[in-house]
Amino acid sequence: MNSRPRGRVAAALGAAVLGAALVLIAPGAAQAAPAGPPPRPAAPASPDPTLQVHALSAAPGPVDNPLKGWAKFYNPGGNQNTGYPHSLTWGYFGLSEIMTSASNCGSYNWSIIDSMLAETAGYGNQAAIRIYLTYPGGTGSHPANAIPSCFNGNVAMRSDTYWNVTHPDYDSAFLLNAMKNFIAAFGARYDGDPRLGFIHMGLVGLWGEWHTWPYDTDTADGLPNYMPTDANGAQLVAAFDAAFNTTKLEIRYPDAAGGAANSRDIGYHDDSFCFREGSPLQGVSLPMSMGGASYAQLQRKLDVGTENKWITSSMGGELRPEIQSTAFQYWPNGSGAVDNLKACIELDHATWMINEQSGNYAAGDANVAAAVRLMGYNLTVDNAYYKNTASGTTNVGVQISNTGVAPFYYPWTVVLGLKNSAGTVVRTFDTSWDLRTVQPLQIRNFPDWNVGADPSYRAYGYPQYFQTSVSLSGVASGDYQWVMRVRNPLEAVNAAARKLRFANATQQADGWLTLGATTVGTGGGDTTAPSTPSGLNSTGQTASSVSLSWNGSTDNVGVTGYQILRGGTAVGTSAGTTYTDSGLNASTAYTYTVKAYDAAGNHSAASSPLTVTTSASGGSGTTSYEAEASGNTRTGTAAVAACAACSGGSKVGYVGNGATLAFNGVAGGTGGAKTVTVYYTSAEARSAVINGQTVNFPATANWDTVGSASFTLNLAAGSNTITIGNPSGWAPDIDRITVATSGGGTGPASYEAEASGNTRTGTAVVAACGACSGGSKVGYVGNGATLAFNGVAGGTGGAKTVTVYYTSAAARSAVINGQTVNFPATANWDTVGSASFTLNLAAGSNTITIGNPSGWAPDIDRITVS
Repeated sequence: MNSRPRGRVAAALGAAVLGAALVLIAPGAAQAAPAGPPPRPAAPASPDPTLQVHALSAAPGPVDNPLKGWAKFYNPGGNQNTGYPHSLTWGYFGLSEIMTSASNCGSYNWSIIDSMLAETAGYGNQAAIRIYLTYPGGTGSHPANAIPSCFNGNVAMRSDTYWNVTHPDYDSAFLLNAMKNFIAAFGARYDGDPRLGFIHMGLVGLWGEWHTWPYDTDTADGLPNYMPTDANGAQLVAAFDAAFNTTKLEIRYPDAAGGAANSRDIGYHDDSFCFREGSPLQGVSLPMSMGGASYAQLQRKLDVGTENKWITSSMGGELRPEIQSTAFQYWPNGSGAVDNLKACIELDHATWMINEQSGNYAAGDANVAAAVRLMGYNLTVDNAYYKNTASGTTNVGVQISNTGVAPFYYPWTVVLGLKNSAGTVVRTFDTSWDLRTVQPLQIRNFPDWNVGADPSYRAYGYPQYFQTSVSLSGVASGDYQWVMRVRNPLEAVNAAARKLRFANATQQADGWLTLGATTVGTGGGDTTAPSTPSGLNSTGQTASSVSLSWNGSTDNVGVTGYQILRGGTAVGTSAGTTYTDSGLNASTAYTYTVKAYDAAGNHSAASSPLTVTTSASGGSGTTSYEAEASGNTRTGTAAVAACAACSGGSKVGYVGNGATLAFNGVAGGTGGAKTVTVYYTSAEARSAVINGQTVNFPATANWDTVGSASFTLNLAAGSNTITIGNPSGWAPDIDRITVATSGGGTGPASYEAEASGNTRTGTAVVAACGACSGGSKVGYVGNGATLAFNGVAGGTGGAKTVTVYYTSAAARSAVINGQTVNFPATANWDTVGSASFTLNLAAGSNTITIGNPSGWAPDIDRITVS
């Protein structure tokens, strides 16, 4: 089976699709406005604080994951696994090859589809198919005229001299009844078949694409309209929707049959993906606001307000055949007939595409890999949560992020397992976890939404947390690894079916992802973790050390000690409730947490984080206090609320009108005047009374954007309480405060990533970031794209401490002036973290370049140099 010919002149191509557009919009029908930015889904549950956290390292996702990426044409007897790695096989079938009886339209021979599905499953792949009635020129192995012979004498036929084909009367009552009966039988036989991934709702029009250009509603050209009425087309759409409740359906256009599919779980299928045509060139996928034609696929979505349908319904299509061989020479921005492929994928939220010529792509082509990983889902397990030692019934959780453009659309079962030291999985546990809820962490804004310059992105999904209870009864005591996999239903047909694999370093080819080590006890030992330490604060800082203290934990047997973590990595232990971390860099921010542990090895959850900045040489530091910390005191309506942009992922709201928030245990050093900075969110200008002093807070962009206001406050030596309130109105929502102790010294020089003097190459782009210091960051750095900070002052030269402030929902790395730096995952793409390292700079002006030749670097907020 070959890719269908598309050799039309540009003008004819433009008119063809325009004609289809006119056919599919009801005359005189009012067009809807764009739907606009979709509301974010509900935030996930928080991880169980009694479980230990085990961070997993990210890695590039597989390019042949199931149900995404490229699909090659089915060729009976041909090897389906040659060429660029893929997991889908595409097949066309003529209706006359199934509805074979000349006298009975209710008799079906499914052998041609069964053969393709069986052969495809034998290669471990899944199929996507379409059934047509007219196919100009045929496919070489399937007929051009696939109108069933049982229609003869019952359905009027119409000649198409442009394409040299025959169309049936799609408004014929006989045809509509026969096609609806066929659709019902089609669904009864194949809905939920694990061998099938996607079904394109063909049957109508040329190639089953739901257009008959030039025989369309534009009858001013003297040609009749061969398309069904919207009402009759809607009957076929409804029949498909009723017949298929599991297998994902797609239709060519959002406005087909008067938009009959738009309120149903039916996706779209762009058969001319990311092509540009005409003179001057116009895109047939991207909207008019991005140089597209009025009939472009995404413009049609915007016109009917369905640009967000991808959230629940799959988006497929075909990379236009004319550009398949050259498209990725111009990744991501395109050139000539190739439109901006990255924008096409991001705004269409494409999961899969027919691409016959992908068979000629080099397996190591980085541009192709970047596109495939962006398509559909790209899932990373950020953290696993479980007890290091467990017996009886225990809980296990995982946090999963999606850096693709769409969710996974099927409810495949996620399975946990215990693997012994010999590498054998000795026990498995099916979970109820639904991967369809793991939505993309960020989505691209349409220019038509009028929310900022293009390209810009917005936070959408979250790292999704799943947890289940499992029984270890009958598991022999010993050391194991927790592992996890996703069961492809096709494994019931072929055990070698493609495995859904995660973008993690510990992902195994057999589908199992290693989560981490655990010990299964006999059930008689102590498995109760100590309580979480509270009240973590800094009692002092120098240029090279930070002193910490906290409130003690309790345990059913007894607390043995405390583990101190800096940036999520253990740096020491203490038998008491104080610790001094030394050997640090001057003028550098460090984030600490503390865990308690007992003699049985049970660890508590981590304390609330505390960020402390060491002093400059000869100077003093800054201590950060989170509003939601358990050691603070809230009165009245004051309440903790989720806040993705806030430093700890939470804030305290409804402060004021008598309600207060008191920060307890604030270190005043030797006492005296201190600079206090309040980080807050407030969509309107507000004020607060802080320890008797009125402070004004300008409005931030919205309730998810963090601003700051600084003022001077006299503190006593030692411990203090700072109370925020407003007796006669609402104060802003509070993220955190920082207190700078007195002392000389010059702080580090800060350089914003988005500064106009910097140099960006490749895909690197400025994006909005409410949590970032300048309100923006630079994303899509890596995979060859770089960000260069120019004019970085090196002073007299030599070793300098460089701190990179970044956001990254997955652990990533970057090469910075030839040095590899690792970046732990932050809570999400709106949370800023930092990583410090030493870099030799020349005297005077320097350039610091961030990149990653073989993967994505984190998004960059700014750097500081001291």
